[in-house]
Amino acid sequence: MKEFKYTITDPVGIHARPAGLLVKEVKAHASKVTITAADGKSADAKKLLALMGLGIKQGDTVTVSIDGEDEDAAAASIEKFMKENL
Repeated sequence: MKEFKYTITDPVGIHARPAGLLVKEVKAHASKVTITAADGKSADAKKLLALMGLGIKQGDTVTVSIDGEDEDAAAASIEKFMKENL
């Protein structure tokens, strides 16, 4: 299991457009990806509405957990995606 923390820099937080792109990025991998907000709520990163339901805003730090056969590649690409888009 891989895990990393990321602080959201997007002024609007995780909203529809980047959340949709994040779901697409996550679905490209076989591993299960879970995003946990600072308040302890978590969501499957393959589910758009669950992800947006976390209400993650700019400045919030999220924990991304990746578990599965391609977790190393998934962690690297998801972290890169978040740095470029969130």
